[in-house]
Amino acid sequence: MKGILGRKIGMTQVFTTDGRLVPVTVVEATPNVVLQKKTTETDGYNAIQVGFEDKREKLANKPELGHVAKANTAPKRFIKEFRYDEMMSYEVGQEVKVDEFAAGEIVDVQGTSKGHGYTGTIKRFGYQRTPMAHGGGPNHRHAGSMGPIAPNRIAPGKKLPGQYGHVTRTVQNLEIVAVDPERNVLLISGSVPGPKKGLVVVHSAVKANGKVNEAKTLVSYAKAADAAE
Repeated sequence: MKGILGRKIGMTQVFTTDGRLVPVTVVEATPNVVLQKKTTETDGYNAIQVGFEDKREKLANKPELGHVAKANTAPKRFIKEFRYDEMMSYEVGQEVKVDEFAAGEIVDVQGTSKGHGYTGTIKRFGYQRTPMAHGGGPNHRHAGSMGPIAPNRIAPGKKLPGQYGHVTRTVQNLEIVAVDPERNVLLISGSVPGPKKGLVVVHSAVKANGKVNEAKTLVSYAKAADAAE
């Protein structure tokens, strides 16, 4: 398994040379730095720990500064560990870039969904409001019946108002449509969890069994403009 940390920039669309429109999410993943390498002999499993986005030293404590000093890098805002089945060639201080991935690869993308705060049942679960005319009662957006008379309590699992969103979600089996190493950008098919500028984790798909699709040939407007000139 391989992975990288990045930020969701937003969504756009690209076109293939055979005329198909492909909606994609743009993920900017500046080079991640390997902060620690774990092995079976020392830790019981093989993994690397990577850091993403520098932060000011005054915001880091002494243990953090000592940890990143081994990799000769600045303190990182986000740190994530990726497991590997076999020993990889990564070393402490090495950078993990978007060119580790290739167009056509199948990946899973994890992010934190948009937070909506404390919401009612209509927004949270899609309840329908009561009739606005006579007979609808004084409250039109309430949760409705709390249950039968007996037992005289609310059954567990009753859908009620509460916190909505801001939870970790993973979308599986998305395809990497294009990789742009110059801009540190991945174009991933479909949508991924989270708001714009939200942190996302892109890693090899767990259920794809190493499947790789044929890379799509995209329309290049830069080449078309050069040809027109």
